[in-house]
Amino acid sequence: MQIVRPRSLDEALDALAAHPAATLLAGGTDLMVRANYQGLRPDAVVALRRVPELQEMGGGFIGAGVTWSRLTSAPWPGLAQAARTVGSPQIRAMGTLGGNLGTASPAGDGLPFLAAVEAQIEVASRSGGRRALAWDEFLVGPKRNSLRPGELILGVRLPAVLPERQGFAKVGARNAMVISIASACLVRAADGAVRIALGSVGPTPLRARRAEAMISAERHPSAAAVAEFGRLVAEEVRPIDDHRSTAAYRRHAAGVIARRLLERALA
Repeated sequence: MQIVRPRSLDEALDALAAHPAATLLAGGTDLMVRANYQGLRPDAVVALRRVPELQEMGGGFIGAGVTWSRLTSAPWPGLAQAARTVGSPQIRAMGTLGGNLGTASPAGDGLPFLAAVEAQIEVASRSGGRRALAWDEFLVGPKRNSLRPGELILGVRLPAVLPERQGFAKVGARNAMVISIASACLVRAADGAVRIALGSVGPTPLRARRAEAMISAERHPSAAAVAEFGRLVAEEVRPIDDHRSTAAYRRHAAGVIARRLLERALA
């Protein structure tokens, strides 16, 4: 196994140009599970922790190498709340937002926030230069993204103006260090426009568009409108049965946490 340890973005892009099929290693919180339990044995690994450009955060940009521990105090409440639910302190100290994007698991805790605020994912390669993709162009299926061979996730670009009201919640089998059974991030703008994105209830994070349109038309939502919002969210999700939950429970949980997040945003 060949391991390359670049110390700059240029070196990282050169390494990927030389080894387009290389496995990328940042925090390793997902990768080492695959190595230890699933027999992953890559021919080449590009280790990214020494690349300072990937650890930048500010001006609406979050580098792919920014850890969950740093994100717990980020200025975006929805993302900070999500970061606090990730694993244990040790996992948060190592795991990165870029890892969530690279793994592209529907259960990734940071992904509903990116979908709710309509973030763009910035990527680069030595041959193709830089490009930016909308979150739903980048996340294309369960554990599938749009990265090309030799391409690297640089980070996330957030819109210049974000709703002040933001919230994240998830449901799991226990209170801590849990992979979500259902998760959601809701944002509400000053004009009443609401966006909600959900995780673990579809092949990728998904937006409940009908529910958004209904509640955004209500300048001062009544209790009945809030309940209807939760019902519509539950209708729009696309959960499956698996070893962690049933589809029926995921659907119910999605509606409940959506309603609760809206209630908090209206408080």
